[in-house]
Amino acid sequence: MSRARTLGLFQGYGVECEYMVVDRESLDIRPVVDELFRSIAGDYVSDIECGQVAWSNELVLHVVEMKTNGPAPELAGVAARFDRNVGELNRRLAPMGCRLMPTAAHPWMNPSREMRLWPHEYSPVYEAFNRVFDCRGHGWANLQSCHLNLPFSNDEEFGRLHAAIRLLLPILPALAASSPMLDGHPTGWMDTRLREYRNNCRRIPSIAGAIVPEAVFTRRAYREKVFQPMYRDIASCDPDGVLQDEFLNARGAIARFQRHAIEIRVLDIQECPRADLAILQLIARVLRELVLQRWVGLDRQKSFETKRLAGILEATMKDAESAVIVDPEYLQAFQCEMPVCTAGELWQHLFQLVRITAGNENHDDWAAPMKVILREGSLARRIARALKGDYSRERQKEVYSRLCDCLAEGRMFVA
Repeated sequence: MSRARTLGLFQGYGVECEYMVVDRESLDIRPVVDELFRSIAGDYVSDIECGQVAWSNELVLHVVEMKTNGPAPELAGVAARFDRNVGELNRRLAPMGCRLMPTAAHPWMNPSREMRLWPHEYSPVYEAFNRVFDCRGHGWANLQSCHLNLPFSNDEEFGRLHAAIRLLLPILPALAASSPMLDGHPTGWMDTRLREYRNNCRRIPSIAGAIVPEAVFTRRAYREKVFQPMYRDIASCDPDGVLQDEFLNARGAIARFQRHAIEIRVLDIQECPRADLAILQLIARVLRELVLQRWVGLDRQKSFETKRLAGILEATMKDAESAVIVDPEYLQAFQCEMPVCTAGELWQHLFQLVRITAGNENHDDWAAPMKVILREGSLARRIARALKGDYSRERQKEVYSRLCDCLAEGRMFVA
């Protein structure tokens, strides 16, 4: 999230959404993003700017990233801009016999056979990751996410923001899970992408940690507890130091001190930008309340142990909104007085809380799609419902074709 000046808390928002490029008929992945970019720019470039939105490559050739071209002053309006760019990308992909597909994991991709690394600019970094970790797995080659970058201007703001994000992160899959399928079969996990993601650096565990970040709240402590251990642990595998940078960090929320931002990375991509931005707007509003200490003090936010939060995350990764939270202190941090509730019930509660706080603020652009998610369940749940227990390739193609249509038309998916 580049910027001309250092922004303070909630003064800007960086949004990144990743989509698969698939064959228009078969829906098999198509590794053609470099040729797509060359057809537009005349060369194999890594970024294309389209006004307030930019397109970028990712690790693999079948994924394209759409992002705000610098921080947006507010989240309202981002979904409409992304919708227009989805339309433009689909228009340019059509002559190649391709289209964009949403959701966080391709349901039948075989990454060991089909993965193709981006071979152009920035390829030394991708090649280094592949050399160290072998990217021919779902945790590298078959995952699409939505990232939210939130700025901070100094150490004090970083500490407050990091504390709030750590506290909220465990229940984010309850809203955003969209990956119930891998290898043509249901996995039993609503957020299979995140399950695979947390294991993709298992050779060097310090890189991902527990996905929930450690309880560190200053730049110095972060450097000592997060950066230094992972740089030290990877040194023997990366003698040229290609990977010794902030981007190596694979936690579910990472400090990007070079950008003065924290990047939230645990969100599965949804069926259309309206859904992604509705989730981001709700998250941003809840985080603002936590940062302002309206519900619980900063010291209490900081006190939650990583292992405790990681246990809640494990539950929401598996069962999304149906995960049962049995930690009364955690629930109380969000002014929820129930001793036990599902993650979906907690989000219903938070949705009502932030709408009350917003008062007369116009929130139609995010409230309507959020009501669909809260009423119908996570996208993973809706996909599972639409499949109706039929996991034949024909049925999967039918459901995922509908999801492609939802992305192209900017509408919600309801089973």
